[in-house]
Amino acid sequence: MAKFTWDHVHIKTSDPEKMGQWFETMFGAEGTRSTFQGKPRVDLKVGGMNVFITDGKEHKPAPGIPHRGLEHFGIQVSDIDAVAAELKAKGCEFTREPTTTPSGLRICFIRGPEGISIELLDRSHAG
Repeated sequence: MAKFTWDHVHIKTSDPEKMGQWFETMFGAEGTRSTFQGKPRVDLKVGGMNVFITDGKEHKPAPGIPHRGLEHFGIQVSDIDAVAAELKAKGCEFTREPTTTPSGLRICFIRGPEGISIELLDRSHAG
């Protein structure tokens, strides 16, 4: 069977620079700026994952959550409570505060620019 490896997440936004700055501020992402087909583009690394942010002004806005299709993406962290406190100090909006699932997994959800939903997961206590 073929081997599959995640390569990137591609986000369309009305303001690539603003969204790129948010990822840099909240997650310490490192990135580059360029243009693609004459439009601004921001390429970031977040926890080893490539995140490509491009102009999507001509696209429809994202639907509300929950919806079918890609609803959110998850980023694994260590010490989720400390991470949550740091993000709150930076002004990050939480849609679900850190909580423990029945399996012991600690999770929370934050709202990124333009309503994107991001789950933070701490697997260190999961059983």
